[in-house]
Amino acid sequence: MASFSRKIINDPVHGFITVSHPLIQQVIAHPYYQRLRRIYQMALAHLVYPGAVHTRLHHSLGAYHLMNSALTELCSKGVEITEEEQVAAKAAILLHDIGHGPFSHALENILLRGVHHETMSLKLMHSMNEQLGGKLTMAIDIFTDKYPKRFLHQLISGQLDVDRMDYLSRDSFFTGVSEGVIGYDRILKMLVVHNGELMIEEKGIFSVEKFLVARRLMYWQVYLHKTVLAAEKMMVKIIERVRYLTEKGDGSLQTHTPIDFFLHRFDGVITDDVLEKFCQMDDYDFMHAIKMWRHHPDTILKTLCTNILDRKLLKVRLQADPINESTLQQKIESACQKLNITQVESGYLAFTGETINTMYTMKDERINILFKNGQVKDISQVDNALIHKTMATPVKKFYICFYE
Repeated sequence: MASFSRKIINDPVHGFITVSHPLIQQVIAHPYYQRLRRIYQMALAHLVYPGAVHTRLHHSLGAYHLMNSALTELCSKGVEITEEEQVAAKAAILLHDIGHGPFSHALENILLRGVHHETMSLKLMHSMNEQLGGKLTMAIDIFTDKYPKRFLHQLISGQLDVDRMDYLSRDSFFTGVSEGVIGYDRILKMLVVHNGELMIEEKGIFSVEKFLVARRLMYWQVYLHKTVLAAEKMMVKIIERVRYLTEKGDGSLQTHTPIDFFLHRFDGVITDDVLEKFCQMDDYDFMHAIKMWRHHPDTILKTLCTNILDRKLLKVRLQADPINESTLQQKIESACQKLNITQVESGYLAFTGETINTMYTMKDERINILFKNGQVKDISQVDNALIHKTMATPVKKFYICFYE
């Protein structure tokens, strides 16, 4: 039997994070979890914010730390949470992002067509649960919202979960974008459970509003930054071009990594073998592939790969109205002339799309405020709220990416 001792991890955002339970240490030591060291939390954002090179492992440890704080706070207010439930909730938050593939959201549904990262996370949790003799059963029930104490799931996945609290704080820290700084410590102090649901005490309203505003600002300034958007779309176009060339009979694009399987042979069925292949794949494999493909004779593939590596990204324009068809055609023809390629090929280098940012989604998990008189209101319905009129209004922007 392996011996376990209390471990302390030094985190640049939260300070010292303590890991003392054997099951939590087993989860962290597992190869599936350790793979998160090799996946950037923010995909290609480091091309705009050079400090944004933190990993999914950093983030999950931070979310685990905030889960510790949240559970301690709720217990101090008389909420009944057994030690087993606490350990299960901590294991669930550690594993909530384990299903992310290379470059996370940037390549989601492209590399693994039709598979959401949460589906993959759950498959990996079940696999780990078998390996650990069923010790993660309660964690899986909490993650999938099947456990009776629903507030435990809400701490993991909701409008005000510890996942969001950590990534906003962490991404703000590593990008240097101070607009993302949130008072997560005060929000945690304001957490309360009422009728089995997670809520915020009335005096925490303004802290929650600042959290929602910070989230919206971080989306436009960082996550949906136009240059980050361009880089991510270029990665998608690289995959599309590699698939096209391979289907045309080009056998020179093999990388001899699991990427080959997911690019060409994955049929959407997740078997144990597919899980193993998935867990052998990370950001490093994809960058290795791009470094190989930059030497390919195909002009489109070579241009996209070289320009990602050299940070010569497509130009982007964001606007409130849909992009004019004639503007797109002009950019397509310009790419044709500059690279001596066809109009169809130019579609990889000049294209349009749209992006949406919502501060507070009414159909998602709601943020309920518990007033001193026992009344409960959704934050969007609070009379004196600073931003309740604009909170649920989505902002849509249209973009055009083009070669210059």
